[in-house]
Amino acid sequence: MAMALYAPGTPLVQETRPLPAPGPGEIRLRVEACGVCRTDLHVVDGELTDPIRPIVPGHEIVGRVEEAGAEVTGFLPDQRVGVPWLGHTCGHCAYCVSARENLCDNPLFTGYTRDGGYATHAIANASYCFPLPETTDATELAPLLCAGLIGWRALKLAGPAQTIGIYGFGAAAHIIAQVALLQGRRVHAFVRPGDREAIAFALTLGVATAQDSDEPTPEPLDAALIFAPVGSLVPRALAAVKKAGAVVCGGIHMSDIPAFPYALLWEERRLLSVANLTRDDAHEFLALASTLPLKIHTTPYPLEQANEALADLRAGRVRGAAVLIP
Repeated sequence: MAMALYAPGTPLVQETRPLPAPGPGEIRLRVEACGVCRTDLHVVDGELTDPIRPIVPGHEIVGRVEEAGAEVTGFLPDQRVGVPWLGHTCGHCAYCVSARENLCDNPLFTGYTRDGGYATHAIANASYCFPLPETTDATELAPLLCAGLIGWRALKLAGPAQTIGIYGFGAAAHIIAQVALLQGRRVHAFVRPGDREAIAFALTLGVATAQDSDEPTPEPLDAALIFAPVGSLVPRALAAVKKAGAVVCGGIHMSDIPAFPYALLWEERRLLSVANLTRDDAHEFLALASTLPLKIHTTPYPLEQANEALADLRAGRVRGAAVLIP
């Protein structure tokens, strides 16, 4: 069974499909859990305009190896693995050969240009799958595969910042805030104006302060991470960071950034975006996450309720991460 998107802005369609067979270099997974990411919303709502259609969304896949295609080595039957957004790279473009495969000129993305994990079974390129712990609940592992990975890449781009502001306190923010706190950094959370539940949720994780994103910051920031897809937060965050500070945009899509005075960028402030991930990011973060006492907050939904999960995420009703369970 799979939940498929046939046209942007329309509900996913529940359908029965033949059991897929893995090709050379691929594995078939029995899906245990699949996170519901804001990127999935951008695909479903048509803000990302180049998916294959019909497409099965979902790129935070936790699954068990059922069958391996030719040329696959290193995976055992029933082994638990994770599948992230980056599903394939060409290996020979200028970006791939310079350790920047996240910028590959000819990539494939799980749940966007190849079918993803809103299904009972999924096919994945074995070279882009990662072993996962057997003892952790699959529901808690799923958000690590995008929310965690993108949060980690954003935090790395922020550099050695000690005081960090996080704008938009959803799945990625609630994970990477904990990582930053465990590293001894000071974190301030900024949420959708009026969202008292988000403020309370952020405070339970140990952030120094939590407040509406349109309020002044309690202190100057060394860096700001923006996970909300709201372009007007960019000049606000630039105004909040110190000289030489960084503002890192962690989303794949954002509303237009309004014009702002050059003075906000001057004094060597940096404005950066995060694009995708590398396999090295995945190995690095998943190894780190296994050593940290992270509290992954999830709201599970049956697979057939994928449309409800997306609607709740769109409306800001999810605390932490939504996860589909076949």
